[in-house]
Amino acid sequence: MPSPDSSLNLLVTGGAGFIGSNLVLALQEQFPKAHLTVIDDFRSGDFKNLAGYRGDFVAQNLATLDWRQQFGDERFDAIFHLASITDTTLHDQFVQVHDNVESFRRLLNFARPSQTRIVFASSASTYGAASSASVESNGAAPANVYAFSKTIMDNLARRAAEGFPDWIIVGLRYFNVYGPREAHKGVPASMVYHLAKQMKAGQPPRIFKHGEQKRDFVYVKDIVQGSIRALEANESGIYNLGYGGARSFNELVDVLNQCLGTKFQPDYFDNPHAHYQNFTQADLTSVRGALGYEPQYPLESGVADYMRWLYPA
Repeated sequence: MPSPDSSLNLLVTGGAGFIGSNLVLALQEQFPKAHLTVIDDFRSGDFKNLAGYRGDFVAQNLATLDWRQQFGDERFDAIFHLASITDTTLHDQFVQVHDNVESFRRLLNFARPSQTRIVFASSASTYGAASSASVESNGAAPANVYAFSKTIMDNLARRAAEGFPDWIIVGLRYFNVYGPREAHKGVPASMVYHLAKQMKAGQPPRIFKHGEQKRDFVYVKDIVQGSIRALEANESGIYNLGYGGARSFNELVDVLNQCLGTKFQPDYFDNPHAHYQNFTQADLTSVRGALGYEPQYPLESGVADYMRWLYPA
């Protein structure tokens, strides 16, 4: 890991978003001498997420950005690419695929001559329906257009890395992330956030029948540290980033009751979605070996930490 004294030049796309802002503020804390630049178009971000940020900010749409014109010959030590249309309920296939894929293509074209290290957000959704822990060698089976766009990004990254063996490009398949600075997302915010909000308002938490759907809930602080670890990757690769365990919605309600001091029973309703991931779990074997990633927050301590942030005493 680079030392805290490193005067790194780092760029984060999507840095006003949920995971992006947590990453930016952690980089600022971990590398206080780093020069940080954030690019975001505020489509799914909010300036309030960057309270206390001391770096540069470029308001641009990455699908049309001319990187060379914007940055000239500036050299970055690494680019974290988290920007994308993250709303999986957006069904305009052209917009979703065009913006996510072309943004990444433009970034790769900019980084290629200098072989700037790239760490980009992929997604567990590329695996589609699963009934056991997902391994990176499993084929992609995207069930929605968002997952399809992420699959194409993975393909572009692999092709670029194969063509330039010294160029390090690391993809991270984020699983079901929750934590501070996600409220602005609205509907796409995590189940943890939505259920906590209902319970805090005195309402029973509403979940699909019969609450036994399971998710690999991973706290954003684990995602951030896993992403920063990619600065040390010795080779290109695409890795899972989750907690490594699957927990049911019923269990989540129990954990929230414990943290909030409530005793709600779930209000079950029919699942209206035809294509729904009933199970997600990350196999962490590869990422442990390649990046030394070890999540620190099981659901109980992650939710407790989050609730302290969301509802300070």
